[in-house]
Amino acid sequence: MKEIAGKTAFVTGGASGIGFALGRAFAAAGAKVMLADIETEALAAAVESLHAFAPNVRGVACDVADPASVARAAEASYAAFGSVHVVCNNAGVAGGSGIDNISLENWRWGFDVNLMGVLHGVHAFLPHLRAHGEGGHIVNTASLAGVDSGLGFSPCSASKFAVVTMSEGLALQLKPLGIGVTVLCPGYVRTRISESGRNRPERYGRALRPDPVSPGGVLAAKLAAIREDELHVFMHPEMHAGVKERFASILKAMDKAR
Repeated sequence: MKEIAGKTAFVTGGASGIGFALGRAFAAAGAKVMLADIETEALAAAVESLHAFAPNVRGVACDVADPASVARAAEASYAAFGSVHVVCNNAGVAGGSGIDNISLENWRWGFDVNLMGVLHGVHAFLPHLRAHGEGGHIVNTASLAGVDSGLGFSPCSASKFAVVTMSEGLALQLKPLGIGVTVLCPGYVRTRISESGRNRPERYGRALRPDPVSPGGVLAAKLAAIREDELHVFMHPEMHAGVKERFASILKAMDKAR
């Protein structure tokens, strides 16, 4: 999708971090933007901060782990702007597990947000993208943890691996329909995902201890991927060795089978 100006973008996790920065970038490029987030106060502040230069920015409360909530957010987007063209399934949570004291609640929460949240976004918006016939793009935020097992036995890695393969399969089927797919795989980015336990619902038990993160930039590459219809976006070349080692192991096993 070469032109972003005049289009409408929907972004989950839009009140902070990558989601907010992405919403700002869409607005600066002339798009109408619906920011969706579970944190309503932060969402209101995010929308207000963009209104100074982008009046066509709205916000909607949305819990991506709840398909009904995502469906309501989609309807709110249509009511506000008509057709939606770019869907960014960006909301995510961090958290480890390891092999000691395995927490089923951690795993359920990680998968419900990181994986099912992406599925809920695709489920809610894909029929609309296909029906309006104006083309579109779906951007799913995964992680380098989705191609490199360096985090070990982790719900974050496992869920992000699933998002990567989901996106690859989706791209194959949507390309003939004029709808692009991009899966973003950042490394450590300075966002509030390290504090994601603040939004952890009670049904998943106690909040996780924050994990440290370090800086990284993603916006220019993400917008370029939409314009150029690129499937994979990686941001941290210093992680090349770990990814290469994993794929070398896979190819070795395939050669052995052959």
